[in-house]
Amino acid sequence: MLFLVAALLLLGVVMGTVAHAPLSFTLVAAAVIAAWLGIFAIRERHGRRRGTSAN
Repeated sequence: MLFLVAALLLLGVVMGTVAHAPLSFTLVAAAVIAAWLGIFAIRERHGRRRGTSAN
């Protein structure tokens, strides 16, 4: 439950920051995060197919 409260508090802080940032900065940051998540997903899928584990 404490984790959920902390996550919601962090989300509120981030959303508040984005609301005051210029639109161009927000779009660039969103594109960088989307690319990062896409690369992560591809690496995870590729690693599972090969049967390798990070642990």
